[in-house]
Amino acid sequence: MKIGCHLSIKDGFTKALKDALEINANTFQYFSRNPQGGQARLWDQADFDSYIKLAKENNIELILCHAPYTLNPASEKENVRDFARICFEEDLKRLENFPNPLYNFHPGSVGKLDRDYGIKLVIDVLNKVMSPTMKTTILLETMSGKGTEIGISFDEIKEIINGVKYKEHIGVCFDTCHLYSAGYDIVNNLDDVLKEFDDKVGLNYLKAIHLNDSMVEYNSKKDRHEKIGNGTIGFDAIVRIINHPLLKDLPFYLETPNDLLGYRNEIKMLREARLNEE
Repeated sequence: MKIGCHLSIKDGFTKALKDALEINANTFQYFSRNPQGGQARLWDQADFDSYIKLAKENNIELILCHAPYTLNPASEKENVRDFARICFEEDLKRLENFPNPLYNFHPGSVGKLDRDYGIKLVIDVLNKVMSPTMKTTILLETMSGKGTEIGISFDEIKEIINGVKYKEHIGVCFDTCHLYSAGYDIVNNLDDVLKEFDDKVGLNYLKAIHLNDSMVEYNSKKDRHEKIGNGTIGFDAIVRIINHPLLKDLPFYLETPNDLLGYRNEIKMLREARLNEE
């Protein structure tokens, strides 16, 4: 089972990986830069080389890079879209150093723009930054529906993917809290939700899962993550997700409100609930 959580790289990739190993994680997620800002951490080649060595020693095959929340390729403001493109270009260039790199981003918010036009803007930015030879898979995260977010339905995810030129380098990251808040009943009808996604988008595009409980009710259109088992999704539904035959081989990333000890406890609890785990 590939499972990890969100970790800081302020002290380097090697330190983040050591933290992951300490809590029995075998993958982790990190922000490419300040989540509310624009500056990326300076590249440290010695730290990266140390990270790669430690990753190989511990059979860590992949980690997930999360774009900053300020990245909004659907914005009505041209300078915001330009910032998104620049972030994409800089982050994707760095990610080429990693094996099996994944890059997750929120599709964005359209503000006063028409939603269809906002989706076209996202497609335009993606087609400018993607290339046929890139190693990275860019992941569209499913959103909860707050405000004027796009990516809240499988139809919108499908529309973005349909417009991307290099589809072999695009994918989707499910966020369990977001899905439930957006009106996809993964508690009572998980199989139906997966069938709808497969019919509209294709399960071959699903590459990762943000594993979160929710503080808010089903179809609330709000984004409030909760610790595993303490929310409206509940532990039993989370266990069904991590054991589902169509999902169990994907990497799971916890974004629950926790410190390292809390993440370690959640990972232990989820590993114990995993069926047929070696």
